[in-house]
Amino acid sequence: MRTATHPSAESLKEAGIPFESLDGLYASSRNYDTFLAKALRLVRARAGAGNVCYCVDGGAFEDRVACMLAGDGACVHPGVSKSAAAAAAAGVYGSFLSVAAPEAGARGLVRPLVVYDLADRALAGDVKLALAERFGDEAPAVFVCGGTAKRIALYEADRQDLYDMTCALVLPDEPLLEKKKFDLYDFLAIMRRLRAPDGCPWDRVQTHESIRINAIEEAYELVDAIDADDPDKMCEEAGDVLMQAAFHTLMEEERGHFTMNDVLTGLCRKLIDRHTHVFGGDAAAGADGALSVWEKNKMTEKHQQTFSDAVNDVPAGFPALLRAQKIAKRTQKGGWKCTRGQAAEEVRTALSELLTAQDVPAALGKFLYAAAELGYQSGGDCEQALLDYVRGVQARYTAFEALVRADGRDVNALSDEERARYMDEAERAQTS
Repeated sequence: MRTATHPSAESLKEAGIPFESLDGLYASSRNYDTFLAKALRLVRARAGAGNVCYCVDGGAFEDRVACMLAGDGACVHPGVSKSAAAAAAAGVYGSFLSVAAPEAGARGLVRPLVVYDLADRALAGDVKLALAERFGDEAPAVFVCGGTAKRIALYEADRQDLYDMTCALVLPDEPLLEKKKFDLYDFLAIMRRLRAPDGCPWDRVQTHESIRINAIEEAYELVDAIDADDPDKMCEEAGDVLMQAAFHTLMEEERGHFTMNDVLTGLCRKLIDRHTHVFGGDAAAGADGALSVWEKNKMTEKHQQTFSDAVNDVPAGFPALLRAQKIAKRTQKGGWKCTRGQAAEEVRTALSELLTAQDVPAALGKFLYAAAELGYQSGGDCEQALLDYVRGVQARYTAFEALVRADGRDVNALSDEERARYMDEAERAQTS
């Protein structure tokens, strides 16, 4: 028997049928997976010596060992579902998800939910923590024990008087507007409601073109939060970026082109296919090796047969400096070999041409591209380096103006010498 602590074991005792319990095996196992492996070995060993019956309380397929034995071809008598009985006691009818208490930490749990085999307080505490992360501490729940049902908040799941193998925790579904914590399905439901005919007038009239710039703005706001090392702001801005992705996805769902499931499927497929050093047979030494594998797989995935395909695939919407460095990187991989010294000489040549140029835009473009290539050859991130430097310029100018104004002077009435003195003083103040 899976356990002798359940009342169903009494029927075997009353009938005088001897049995062996797996309770001791459960107690001595390091974790649930270890118990499953040991239990399966034990039952198979007993079956090797002759016919054996493995009994579980409730439905056979509510027990993982029984499911594995069924896969071996064992004869199964399903029995009465204890999770269905618990759901009925809690007033939950129709479809619901059920999971054994030791497996309640699994991802993808949704309500209505029945967690059965809540055998002791420690296990109840683990279940509470796992479910609170997903549904919130105060999510409404029903504690079922010995056929009786008691309504509680989720945080009370490990504060009950009695725990045994008859205990279960049932979480009914909640109306959307009463939830304290939400998941991806709730988020999509809200977005669909906003786009519905009787939804928000503003959301309903938006198109890809009308909100395209929002994706860039929200991405930059997330970058600002990252630069500020502000976790609360990062959380908020990551949500805004996700909303932009969902908005465009739902528009295409309405047109019958693709759904969020298609987006997630494509993303997961990409991660698996490009990480063949993790999920396949490739090897990668360190981060650089992993990046090389990624780039190779990316070219295969995008059917890029030439390096020109990769060069021309750099998004036109990138900021110009970022795009320049990406193209410099891809042309370098495609045979335009360039050393750091050669890149530096190209910068000097381009600067000289710029200083005497008649066609200033063309000469300026050449100079800036040469600087981007030198940045790549030097191992720097041009976009980030310029952003960091610009922030420094802002800070130095702010300090400069404050010093000038503190002396009662006008920043536009300074001599060259005075301006240089104030700038030096501002720079010293910034670096001290």
